[in-house]
Amino acid sequence: MAPLAARTPRSTKRPAALRHLLLLCLILPCLSQPPLPAPSPSPAAAPPPTLPLSPFNDRLEAAYIALQAWKHDIIEDPKNLTSNWCGPFVCNYTGVFCTAAPDDPHILTVAGVDLNHGDIAGYLPDHIGLLADVALLHLNSNRFHGTLPGSMQHMRLLFELDVSNNLLAGEFPAFLTSLPSLKYLDLRFNRFSGELPDAVFGRKLSLDAIFANNNRFNVTLSSATLSNSTASVIVLANTELAGCLPPTIGDMADTLVELILLNTSISSCIPPEIGKLKKLRVLDLSRNELAGELPESVGDMESLEVLNVGYNQLSGVVPESICLLPKLRNLTVAGNYFCGEPVSCLHIPLRDDRMNCIPEWPHQRTHEECIAFEHRPPVHCGADGCILHHPL
Repeated sequence: MAPLAARTPRSTKRPAALRHLLLLCLILPCLSQPPLPAPSPSPAAAPPPTLPLSPFNDRLEAAYIALQAWKHDIIEDPKNLTSNWCGPFVCNYTGVFCTAAPDDPHILTVAGVDLNHGDIAGYLPDHIGLLADVALLHLNSNRFHGTLPGSMQHMRLLFELDVSNNLLAGEFPAFLTSLPSLKYLDLRFNRFSGELPDAVFGRKLSLDAIFANNNRFNVTLSSATLSNSTASVIVLANTELAGCLPPTIGDMADTLVELILLNTSISSCIPPEIGKLKKLRVLDLSRNELAGELPESVGDMESLEVLNVGYNQLSGVVPESICLLPKLRNLTVAGNYFCGEPVSCLHIPLRDDRMNCIPEWPHQRTHEECIAFEHRPPVHCGADGCILHHPL
């Protein structure tokens, strides 16, 4: 048997070999496998779910006061549109629309009120001015009396105001000309009276649509009214107009699409500059006291679809350039003293040329009427578009 000293080194080498083998077993798997891919970036934290805006805040509390005052001033509500105007949740009221406030998306506010065609009888309360964030106020076809409250001057976001077909009265509400966001103004079919201020047509207010017809307004046409307007639609039908159609009417060429001045008692010539209105689609100057000839320049109004100059004192020949307008679908020249009309006008789908003095044309004035008109003094038009009256 070997001495103890000879066995000791042998016994010490075996554990070392085992350690090397174990280390190699641990390393080999790592060397044989491809490198691990880089860890994917952790996904971005999902935004927290949007919580509904609270139905309780100072603005909705003010709206509650306004709407309750309004309900108190309602005399009749045959369709029961305001029957659920109870309690603090004003956004659930019929006709009331809420959204996030434009200056603070975390606050809910009343943005619109629509009671169109409600046949509601009553008044608009002073408290209505508390609806300071309202952008749309649609109240047409009701029976609201009184005036538009001066407190509405606080509706600085008001974009559309439609109170047409009511029983509102008084002078034009002056505060309307100071509302910075107002673009659509509809006052037609009420009982407003007095002067319609030039500021309504001014560039400072910059209205896009003006409906003031069928009231008791007095309007003076001048270069400060029509020529300064940025509106695309102007309707002053059945309104007492003074002054004349100014040559500066052509200055509205960039915006004007519809001009309706029927039955306004205006005594004027039609200025040639009207032909600059190349975007105009509807022109109604009927039932007035327009005299002279229909300008050849009307034939330059390439977008014109409806032209009505019926029942005036116009004379001469209907310019052929008008009848050749590519989009003209409705031409009314009835009730004048035209003595000629081109055959090309016969192709216009809707045409009314009755009660003129066109030879061998059906449904014309009597020969005596036409002769009497020919013996009138000739019409002379001034530089301002007005008719010059010379002594006989």
